[in-house]
Amino acid sequence: MPPIESEQARTAHPVDVVEHMASLNQWSFDREEDDEISISVAGRWTDYHVAFTWLPDLESLHVGCAFDIKFNERRRAEVLHLISLINEQLWIGHFGLWEKEGVVIFRHALLLAGGLEPSRSQCEGVLQAAIGACERYYQSFQFVIWAGRSAREAIESALFETAGEA
Repeated sequence: MPPIESEQARTAHPVDVVEHMASLNQWSFDREEDDEISISVAGRWTDYHVAFTWLPDLESLHVGCAFDIKFNERRRAEVLHLISLINEQLWIGHFGLWEKEGVVIFRHALLLAGGLEPSRSQCEGVLQAAIGACERYYQSFQFVIWAGRSAREAIESALFETAGEA
């Protein structure tokens, strides 16, 4: 597929918007390259490592959100089954498995074809979707990996909604 041609030149680098957002929120971040920024965000269950990467050939701002939860080969099939069940529930983004590192990651991309520029609001929305999905399903991964539960049991616990207060 040939590269997409831009209709207009960008006035700013898309990752600059993300860096500005991280600065305003006083998040710890690292930007060693122009096309990528890594941000650490504290969640309810764990810290999340979020990377925004500009992919110029695709004119997309990719976000990857990983958390420290490694698993052994023995639980791999059940983790993959859980990822499949979770992805059926998501409207934005998806979970995947980085085989080499053995890490679960949430991924999404913001398409900016034709020279479009991301807004801070769009970047915050993508980040909130990533963190929200990770927060919602983090314990499901824990159930599968550490408690030895099935993917079905783990997803059912994540989808269980309580009503009212005790």
